Amino acid sequence: MCGIIGYTPAQTDPNILDVLLDGLSGLEYRGYDSAGVAIADSSLSVYKRNGELSELEAAVPDRPVNGQAGIGHTRWSTHGPPTDENAHPHTDCNGSVAVVHNGIIENYRDLREELEAAGHEFESETDTEVVPHLIETSLEQGADAETAFRRAVDRLEGNFAVAAVCSDIEGVLAARHRSPLVLGIGDDGYHLASDVPAFLDHTDRVVYLQDGQFAKICPSGIEITDESGAVVDMPVKTVEWDPEEAGKSGYDHYMRKEINEQPRAIRNCLRGRLSEIDRAVSIDEIDDLERPERVQLISCGTSYHASLYAARLFRDRGIPASAFHASEYDADAIPIDDETLVIAVTQSGETADTLGALRDANRWGAETLAVTNVVGSSVSREADHAMYIRAGPEISVAATKTFASQQAALAMLSSALTGECSRGFVEDLRALPDQIQSILDRSRAEEVARDYIDSDAYFFIGRGYGAPVALEGALKMKEITYKHAEGFPAGELKHGPLALVSERTPVFAIISGASNQEKMIGNVEEVASRKAPVIAVTDSPAAVEHHVDDLLRIPETRPQLLPILANVQLQLVSYWVANQLGRSIDKPRNLAKSVTVE
Repeated sequence: MCGIIGYTPAQTDPNILDVLLDGLSGLEYRGYDSAGVAIADSSLSVYKRNGELSELEAAVPDRPVNGQAGIGHTRWSTHGPPTDENAHPHTDCNGSVAVVHNGIIENYRDLREELEAAGHEFESETDTEVVPHLIETSLEQGADAETAFRRAVDRLEGNFAVAAVCSDIEGVLAARHRSPLVLGIGDDGYHLASDVPAFLDHTDRVVYLQDGQFAKICPSGIEITDESGAVVDMPVKTVEWDPEEAGKSGYDHYMRKEINEQPRAIRNCLRGRLSEIDRAVSIDEIDDLERPERVQLISCGTSYHASLYAARLFRDRGIPASAFHASEYDADAIPIDDETLVIAVTQSGETADTLGALRDANRWGAETLAVTNVVGSSVSREADHAMYIRAGPEISVAATKTFASQQAALAMLSSALTGECSRGFVEDLRALPDQIQSILDRSRAEEVARDYIDSDAYFFIGRGYGAPVALEGALKMKEITYKHAEGFPAGELKHGPLALVSERTPVFAIISGASNQEKMIGNVEEVASRKAPVIAVTDSPAAVEHHVDDLLRIPETRPQLLPILANVQLQLVSYWVANQLGRSIDKPRNLAKSVTVE
């Protein structure tokens, strides 16, 4: 949620405004409702607007705009509605300090009352505006800019990332506390952002700021210090993402592009981890991780559905496993010890609820493992071990290729930790990319979407390994079409949901020829007798075509891997329904890509 960008050119740069706007464009996927920039030179120039980035671009001056440093922000409203006044950056009374901020400042009311009593005037309803006024107070007391910034941050409570610029001071000051910030080292200058895509066109060399650290980026380089002010030497890492991966590459939407990238994403996930000769899965990142007594998976949203899938894999391989919504995970009440493996599943590695649950698990002495897409993310640093899904950048808010890669990674993980593998399982994993490509090449999802676009609601059902995919299919439909959709285990139909079934509620049924086929056909007949149209997503069309109204075919595979294939068809159905309805597919209303507040 929200996005921060900062930039200091190696020398005075007439294109500084373009760099900031390009950076904000690279953060649009995170979700926002207003945007703004501040450029520091001998004075501050601040431009901000409610609405899309195009509104800001129309408000800024013609280029070139000179400056020695700049910051920008895409805001997702929390404190105060989306207005020009509430948009970031926020400034002090003198207009000499500008601040952008992600997260929540929990004690802002007390700070605001104190500042107002001292004569400071506020122009917004946000929690952020207390920060520039705190900096202003210290500057008036004789502190230099860096000291004033540090003092202000020290008074903040909550989860936050903050960046500031001051007139007549070269550089950008920044700090983080449980909200992501990454620094970029480029030939043209130095960058900071909430996420790498904001500056990937300029550099692939990054430094991940850690909690409690402060950073200054200036024309001569970057300096990172800890809470005491001591300089910290942080490693520079190279991001393997290609800038082209973060673009649309001619597609109308990022989501469609990322659906089509799933064969490559799965290949990357599997690369170097499979051996048909040894009939084994080998994951270098966790080669020192022993078989656990029990497994608990913590996650949110789409990642929770991947966790449900993984929990069943572990149970079927003999390890007791449960999946928990991270926001509901209570380590104080759940049996947990040093023989428990807690797996945090998060695409971004910065999901606030998942990080909170992980910290609880660490506190109780569990061994912890992060399954994430982002090298250097908070979850990868705070867990004892990290396994990367290698999906590459995912820009659309609705997760697609990262869900497929999470499933593939967790399938390998369950095999590696239990030692249960076969040559057939390895061969079937290797076949996934080509099988997904065959679905993408032949899918009838666009036609099916057109046939049922006027429906009142959509239901998704499955059994066993199909149940988590039913939940994910419903979530995708909700996210990008704004239509009502529900997913549940097929056996639950008769325990309430049948009351909602009618001829205007199509039911998508995930049916495997290798398991639960007869029971699923029974469930299909239950809804068909209520005149609901049924669309089967199946690898056994001959067995089910007489019981359903339509088919979405998938290649035959083992039940444990069928969800990875079935999900592709459901993603395409949701995409085409949303496309035909004219929805904002990549940036659905009210949603953000990375949820960094609880």
